[in-house]
Amino acid sequence: MSAPEEKKTSKVLDTLNQIKQALRGLKVYALVGKSGTGKSFKAKMVAKKYDIDVILDDGLVIYKDKIIAGKTAKREKYALMAVKVALYDDVGHRQEVINALEEGKFKRILVLGTSDKMVKKIVYHLQLPDISKIIRIEDVSTPTEIETALKNRKAGRHVIPVPSVEVKRDYAHIFYDGIKVFFRNKGLFGLGKKNNTMVEKTIVKPQFQDGDKGQLSISETALTQLVINCVEEFDGNIKPLKVKLRQERDFTYVIRLSVAAPNKGSMAGKIHDLQKFIINIIESYTGFFLKEVHISIDKLINNTKGAKKNKNDKT
Repeated sequence: MSAPEEKKTSKVLDTLNQIKQALRGLKVYALVGKSGTGKSFKAKMVAKKYDIDVILDDGLVIYKDKIIAGKTAKREKYALMAVKVALYDDVGHRQEVINALEEGKFKRILVLGTSDKMVKKIVYHLQLPDISKIIRIEDVSTPTEIETALKNRKAGRHVIPVPSVEVKRDYAHIFYDGIKVFFRNKGLFGLGKKNNTMVEKTIVKPQFQDGDKGQLSISETALTQLVINCVEEFDGNIKPLKVKLRQERDFTYVIRLSVAAPNKGSMAGKIHDLQKFIINIIESYTGFFLKEVHISIDKLINNTKGAKKNKNDKT
C-alpha cells in the first residue's frame, strides 16, 4: 500500500472511531483560555457543573482525583516538547490515552486548551467526537482570579488538578506545593441545602520554566522565513513573493502569502495542498497554531515569456 493510500485508510479508520464514540453517547466539552489564566485550577469546578467524568489536561487523563493515563507536559525540559505532549502528538502516548478512554467507557470528557484550534486538534488526535460545548475561562473565572493566575504563571507556578500524592509519586522533581480549595454552593437563589465541596490541587514548577526556556516565542522575521522555506520545499516551481503575518488575541497566527506559480493547468489543487503543508510544518515544529493561511497567485510564470501578472487567480 502506498503512503497516500495508507494516509487515506488511516483517516477513514479515525472517522469510523469518532462515529463509534458518538454512537455510544460520548460527549466532549472544552475549557479554553490563554496560557496561565487558570484553566487547570477551574477544571474540576467545570467538570462538576457539567457532570463530566474525565479531564484531559496537558497530556494527562484525570479521573476521580487520579492520573489514569498519559504523561504531563510539565515534566518536559523544553517548551516545544511540552506543547507536543499537550497535543498528544506522540503516537505511543496518544494510543495509551485512547485505550484508557475506551476502557473507561466515559460518557463526558473535558479537554483543556489555549485556543479553539488546540482543543479541536486534541480531539482529532484522540479520535473523539466533535466538541459539543466550548467554555471560555472568562465565563467561569472573575477578572481578579485570572489576574492572580497570570501572576502565579509569571512566577513559574503551574497547577495540576489532582491531589499532591498523585504528583509526588511520578513527578516528585517538579512538585512545589499542595493546596485545598473549597467551593461553596448555597443552592438555587441562595436557598436550599448548602453543598460545600473541597478540591485538592497540586502546584508544580516545570523544568521548562527554568531561565528563559519556558518562553515560547518566535519573531516575525523567523516565522516569515519559515513560511518561505515551506514553499520552496513543497515545490521549487512556486516562488514566494510576499508574506504578511497577524497575531490574534488567542496567540494563533493569520498568514497571507502571495506567490508566483507556473502557467500550466489548474493550480487550485496544488495551492490547497501547499496550505495544508505550511500548517502542518509550522504547527509541528514551532508549537504555534495557524488560524488561517491565505495564498494568492499574483504572478503566472511562463517559461517562454517570463512572469505575467494575473490578479484574478486566488485561493
